[in-house]
Amino acid sequence: MYVAVKGGERAIENAHAWLAEERRGDPSLPELSLAQIREQMALAVNRVMAEGSLYDPDLAALAIKQARGDLIEAIFLIRAYRTTLPRFGSSCPVDTGEMACDRRISATFKDAPGGQVLGPTFDYTHRLLDFKLAAEGAVPPAAQAAPQAGPVPHITEFLNRDGLIQAEARSDAVPPDLTREPLEFPANRALRLQSLTRGDEGFVLGMAYSTQRGYARNHAFVGELRIGRVPVEMEIPELGFSIAIGEVELTECETVNQFAGSKTEPAQFTRGYGLVFGQTERKAISMALVDRALRWRELGEDNLGAPAQDEEFVLSHADNIQATGFLEHIKLPHYVDFQSEMELVRRLRAKAEAAAQEAVE
Repeated sequence: MYVAVKGGERAIENAHAWLAEERRGDPSLPELSLAQIREQMALAVNRVMAEGSLYDPDLAALAIKQARGDLIEAIFLIRAYRTTLPRFGSSCPVDTGEMACDRRISATFKDAPGGQVLGPTFDYTHRLLDFKLAAEGAVPPAAQAAPQAGPVPHITEFLNRDGLIQAEARSDAVPPDLTREPLEFPANRALRLQSLTRGDEGFVLGMAYSTQRGYARNHAFVGELRIGRVPVEMEIPELGFSIAIGEVELTECETVNQFAGSKTEPAQFTRGYGLVFGQTERKAISMALVDRALRWRELGEDNLGAPAQDEEFVLSHADNIQATGFLEHIKLPHYVDFQSEMELVRRLRAKAEAAAQEAVE
């Protein structure tokens, strides 16, 4: 139960003004521009777009600025804005085989067809503070590599030629839309993947880490991790064919996992899958590991009781906006609730004291 708080408008207005002052910081310093945030904090922008379910780097940069760098608050702002947008139609499924890859690596095949492209990555940095970055105006050396152009075949398909990996089921059915329909259980794989894509990166990472530590039968290899841009097309009924309406940057991960086989399936490898907006490889790998852990039922495996195998637990707690709302609402006024709790405690104490007095007498 909530109770109205009277006379708080002025305090709230002052809180907003103070927030704006804190957001701006020292006025003697130049203000951050949206272009600076978009270009120089790209990984934060990518996370906000992915978990906000809206691909717009400029809006994501605005949300980060408004939220003072609190990415969950920025994600909340993007989702709230997204609900105000009209929907004109649906795009065609993107073909990641047509991706112009900035980064494409495999931990399973050293000589991957098309070559391995390290791309922009922290993997080989020394994790030492680079004080040269504190020198304003420093210009980094230009990169020599260019994105891979043209079709880039998926590496896991080379395993599929020999029947060593389970083929992915194809379906023409339109998947449910989690941004417009509430999550229901049991959830099919398409719905689970949507939920994991929008899920909090830290939570999904924690679930994935638990699978690697033995809380699920999930020993995985990264079959392929690729980052790049893919065209987005939309069917135009009046034209009778699809046209390109833009392009998006995506991170895609396919893991290769062991599978001992079942009564109907021979021993072979299986897959986990992750697909996320922007360069978001930690999230994509985590998503693939959790996806594979959640597939135990369809693969006829035993449920080991691991948290990452519990569909309802994982998907119900992955959304950081729902979690934040439920968590942070307890700091709002609960005066009536607390008064009733306090009265209950007083009655219990009085009853216990009376019983103790009777025992003495």
